[in-house]
Amino acid sequence: MNIRIKKLMNWLAENDYDFAFVQTKANVFYLSGFFSEPHERLIGLFIFPNDEPVLICPNMERNPAKSAGWEYEIISYSDTDNPWDLIHQLLKRQNKLGHAIAIEKEQISFSRANNFSHMFPDTKFHSIEDKLNSLRLIKDEKELTVLKQAAELADFGVEVGVNTIKEGKTEMEILALIEYELKRKGVREMSFSTMVLTGANTADPHGNPGQTKIKRGDFVLFDLGVVLDGYCSDITRTVIYQEVSEKQRHIYETVLEAQNAALSLCKVGSKIEDIDTVARDYIEKAGYGEYFPHRIGHGLGIEVHEFPSMNKNNQDLLKEGFVFTVEPGIYVPSIGGVRIEDDIVITKDGFRSLTSFPKELLVVK
Repeated sequence: MNIRIKKLMNWLAENDYDFAFVQTKANVFYLSGFFSEPHERLIGLFIFPNDEPVLICPNMERNPAKSAGWEYEIISYSDTDNPWDLIHQLLKRQNKLGHAIAIEKEQISFSRANNFSHMFPDTKFHSIEDKLNSLRLIKDEKELTVLKQAAELADFGVEVGVNTIKEGKTEMEILALIEYELKRKGVREMSFSTMVLTGANTADPHGNPGQTKIKRGDFVLFDLGVVLDGYCSDITRTVIYQEVSEKQRHIYETVLEAQNAALSLCKVGSKIEDIDTVARDYIEKAGYGEYFPHRIGHGLGIEVHEFPSMNKNNQDLLKEGFVFTVEPGIYVPSIGGVRIEDDIVITKDGFRSLTSFPKELLVVK
């Protein structure tokens, strides 16, 4: 029995829940090994306390699910079938009363929840998100191997971008070459929309690349990541083209030292809030507090943003196997912005950085 599913089965039994229904692509992948973009179609897992799990999916996904290693029952349907009729038959066969159902309450649509309510008018819905998040927080060795490989590809993407910088080139030209070279290495999907920003555009933390051309004295910011075997990477590096002002140098060094301060606390037992606070305090003391508008980082895994949220209100303690980003930034509208981001894993001895592209101030000639 799949150990992840077994843990959920035990949790359902302990809480006297009739069954769980899991239908987000990230959680379906985590539990089944089957990764698919369902679009509007229904793909879901039924987990029972005392029976084998069942996967429901479109007919066209049946063979891919088996190829991914799913060895339990599959209920598949055509585009002219109503999958909820098949689900009703399954639950009647399993003799489920539906008094208590665990679902992804933050993710499930009203329509899907309503279908269960029609089957079981007296049902009570319970959230499974906290349990799934707690399981996904701790990465195993197989996951860490894939995450490291994804991070290495992100490093390569930044290297391509830096080596492509030339006066007059546009953000989109460089972005296109980065993604082209990554696809040549077998990357099918980016973790998110790749960002290549230059000049004043770098002062927007989530800027949109366009036709802005690189010119002498510009910051150039790269923020990118890839999806590899279902797992994401996420790196940010900022460089300067040709010449650097003292103000730019001060901003860059401030961000780098803030990241180093945060990384020094990345070890088992540290409070997440302290990691954000130490970086924020350093930036504030340097006079840039108002220009650091986001949290210090986010969890990383199957999704590019997952638990834990690395913010100053999170009092959770770091545990071995946590993977997250550390990414302080300063964004000054009149000058530009700097962000330095790494993917790290908490180890028994501290932390290990999965990304490794150099962070010292780089002036591209």
